[in-house]
Amino acid sequence: MGIDELIDEVIEREGGYIDHPADTGGATRWGITQATARAQGYLGDMRTLPREEATAIYRRLYWLRPGFDRVAARAPDLAAELFDTGVNMGPATATGFLQRALNALNRGQRDYPDLSVDSRIGPVTIAALDAFLATRGQAGEAVLVKAADALQGERYLALAERRPANEAFLYGWLANRIG
Repeated sequence: MGIDELIDEVIEREGGYIDHPADTGGATRWGITQATARAQGYLGDMRTLPREEATAIYRRLYWLRPGFDRVAARAPDLAAELFDTGVNMGPATATGFLQRALNALNRGQRDYPDLSVDSRIGPVTIAALDAFLATRGQAGEAVLVKAADALQGERYLALAERRPANEAFLYGWLANRIG
């Protein structure tokens, strides 16, 4: 699935205008928060944020800037998972999940050195991903997706435990964002 289809899925899942009182992100449209829209130059009412503007923001901030397009060239299912996680938790969090998983799966640094979990996809992270995939093959990509899902699920539970108002979202997060 390409980035256009991934963005369409996110927009369909996120829906139109929402301003849930328990959501610390505030008003959103198409899943784009007002703060993000403003930072990207949109000054209009969030109720009328054009879908095309949301699509451009997703592509720019949640696909190209974090480097998920480079992951997609090697592991498209993993890139799709990172994109979706990045939309919900931030691209740096998604990238950190990948780096942590790569570190835990490098067999005591026999396959490649541990990464600094800096939440950036640079040449060292790409080299580690390449080495992992060369060693583990196609099945390795599915394992990385499962590891990212596990870390994401744990974070959702922790968010609900730390802030009871997040319990309003936990069921949907687990049902719609994991797996």
